[in-house]
Order: sequence, then structure tokens, then C-alpha cells
Amino acid sequence: MSSADDEPQSIKALYAAAESARASLEAHPDPRSPAYAAAVDAALASYAACGERIAAASLFSPNETAEDVATSSLPYMLLDLRRADVVQRTPYADPPQRRLVVRRARAAYESFLALADGYGLVSGRHAKLLERYRDEPDTFALATAGTTGGADMTARREAKIAAFRAEKELKHKLETLRSDPRYLSDGEGGGGGGDEDVVRQAHLAAVELGVHTALQGLESLNREMEMLAMAPEQPPRPDGAAGGGEAADPNSRRRDAEDDATWRLDTPLRRGGPGGGPLLSAQGRPLQPFTLVGGRADLRAGVFRAGHNLPTMSIDEYLEEERRRGNILSGGTDPARPAVDEDDDEAVDRATYKAREWDDYKDDNRRGAGNTMNVG
Repeated sequence: MSSADDEPQSIKALYAAAESARASLEAHPDPRSPAYAAAVDAALASYAACGERIAAASLFSPNETAEDVATSSLPYMLLDLRRADVVQRTPYADPPQRRLVVRRARAAYESFLALADGYGLVSGRHAKLLERYRDEPDTFALATAGTTGGADMTARREAKIAAFRAEKELKHKLETLRSDPRYLSDGEGGGGGGDEDVVRQAHLAAVELGVHTALQGLESLNREMEMLAMAPEQPPRPDGAAGGGEAADPNSRRRDAEDDATWRLDTPLRRGGPGGGPLLSAQGRPLQPFTLVGGRADLRAGVFRAGHNLPTMSIDEYLEEERRRGNILSGGTDPARPAVDEDDDEAVDRATYKAREWDDYKDDNRRGAGNTMNVG
């Protein structure tokens, strides 16, 4: 049975230094600064040195089972998982560089899962997910694809809910073990002074949580690779330097961006038009469609506006304004008939004769007789 007692201080110190460097990245003020990139490189170097020392001490062997691994060695099984987290923080200048970062992070996740699975620490739902990942690593997802878009979205949503609940349970289990009074740890590689069984269960729970995290990370990397595949290719730089890959200088690209705070908005204006040529001919005729704007400030202000005109007044306010302008008719279209004064005999006689004449007219003329528009 292998143990970390061969060189406990050196391995423990290297691992503690790497974990401290990884934790410092969380509080770094500017992830785009050269200091942050140097901190990422330092953390990866610490993990690499620790991994070499672990391999030299033969803490893990493919011929062993989980029971053969010393309790003090179990925390070091998470090394590649932690390294994958740091690798994803590596600064990049363009999509080709980011694809290299994603592939390195995927390799670290796979190394951790292979080690945990070799010791039989991947079981249940996680074992099925790992088998599915090995069958189709580039299209792996926590949820299997549905037959339709709606079914696919429903399956993904249910898988995310199940993964969230499982992660919550695993974290609660780990916190419960670490809060047990019998658990006395003197560091990530420790466990000294505590109850052997409780400390071991806590380390195994951390590995189980790490397996869950790694599988989720692999799905996230696959989604990111899909988006990177749709990213347009970088055009060649004017000075002849490469437009992508590891040969590009991220610091130079960053300085170019900082020289013009509005470079994302002004890029189409520099190219002239949609076709990249001149907008007007020598005689002043338009060669390409273009839009006149007030200036850069107006263009910048309209970036995040809605794609349609937003309402400036409510419906009630609009109707009130139309009523004020006299555009709304009230009381019907026919004018009100004046009331007949019953005390005026002549007015009463005129109204009576008019009503009789109208009745006689209706008797002699059938309704609609003069309408010849719809006669076939």
C-alpha cells in the first residue's frame, strides 16, 4: 500500500502552495492584466511540480483499490480537477487560442476522472454519464438529445435540476462530515489527529463531488466549443503578423483595443461600407447603401436600444389627445331631431303632414327599389 509518508512535507507544501495560488486568482483585481496571467502560470507550475512529486512517490497505482490508498493521499486525487479550473482561467486573445485552452482543460478533467474511475470511485449516475462521455466525448451532455427541440429543452432543464439537487446533496454531505467534531484536519493533505474513518469519508465525499463537478465541466466545455466553432476567422493583421493561434501577442491586441475606446462601434465605418469599398464615386454617386448618423455619440447611444419604436404615451393618453383635437365623434353621426313644441299648432300640423307623406311614400316604393348596384 502506497503512502504519502515518503515525502509528506514536500508534497503537502507544494499542494498547499498551488491551492493558495488558485484561491488568490478569485480576488485578483484585473483578470486582463499581465500580473493575472503570471499568477495563472505560477499556479499551473505549482500543480505540475506537485504532480511530478506525487508520481515519483507512487502515491497512486493502477494495481491498487481505493482501500489501498492512504487516507492522507486521498486529497491529492483532486489535483487534476483543480488544475482544470486554473487552466480555464488562462487569458487568450482570440478564438483559436481559447480552443487550445479548452482542450487543455478537457484533458485535465479526463485525467482526474480516469484516476477516480480506476479506483472505483465513480458509481451510480456518474458512472453512466462517464460511459456516455467516453462513447461521444465531443457531443456529451448531461441530458440525452430529444426527438424535437421542445423535448430537447425539457430534457436539458430536467437534467440541470437533477444536477443541481445532486450537487447540493454532495456539498451538504461534505460539510456535515467536515463539521463533525471527530474531523480534525491540519490541511488539505492532512487528517492528522482526527478520527481516521470520519476523515477518510470526508476525503471520499470530496472526490465524489469532484466527479460531479468534472462531468458538468465537460458539458460546459462542449457548449463552449460549439460557440467557438461558429466564431469568424480572424483576418490577417496589417503588419503581416498571424491573426490567431499561439503566435499572436495578446498584450499587443489589448493595447490596440485600449487606444480606441469605441473600436467595436467604429470598425464598420473604417471599412467604408458593407462591401468594404468606397461609399461614393468621384462624381458623388452612392456606390453602396449607407445610413447617415449624427455622430459617434449618437451611434454609441443607439447600440442597446430596442429594435422597434417604444411607446411614448398610453392608450388613454392617446385617445384624450385625439379627443382634444376633435378627431373623435361623439353622440353618433345623425344630428339630434329638434323636439316639437306641443303648444305650437302649426309646428304640430307640419310634423303630422310630413309623417303622413313619408308613410305614403313607403307604401308606394318598396325598400331598396332604387338600388341597382347589386342587380345581376
